Amino acid sequence: MSNVDPIADLLSRLRNGILIKKNEVVLPYSVLKENIIKIFRDEGYLKDYKVFEENNKKNIVVYLSYTDNGEPTIRGLRKISLPSRRVYIKPKNMRLVLGGLGTGVISTSKGIKTIKECRKVGIGGEYICEIW
Repeated sequence: MSNVDPIADLLSRLRNGILIKKNEVVLPYSVLKENIIKIFRDEGYLKDYKVFEENNKKNIVVYLSYTDNGEPTIRGLRKISLPSRRVYIKPKNMRLVLGGLGTGVISTSKGIKTIKECRKVGIGGEYICEIW
């Protein structure tokens, strides 16, 4: 079965894994998903991730992170740009997610970057998703 929106699938699988307190979530592999997961890990929302191949099919295992009292480090996820409505943003129009408490992910001509990186470099692109 082909997936119409792989990024929405990624966010839904992470959200569902958090809701049932799973330690890890398995996703089909793509370079875009790996780059987004890498940003989430670098920003402290995920413990780690690992790419593995099984039966000539690549997958990503994402290890979810929880605080000491069992609360998930991911409070919310939101897809911004949809297949039916793409959202492009210029650096001067970029606002921090929740006043800097969250992270926005932008697909630029220089790769997948956070809003903070895009503002620093002065580059815009497609606004993919937000996490907080």
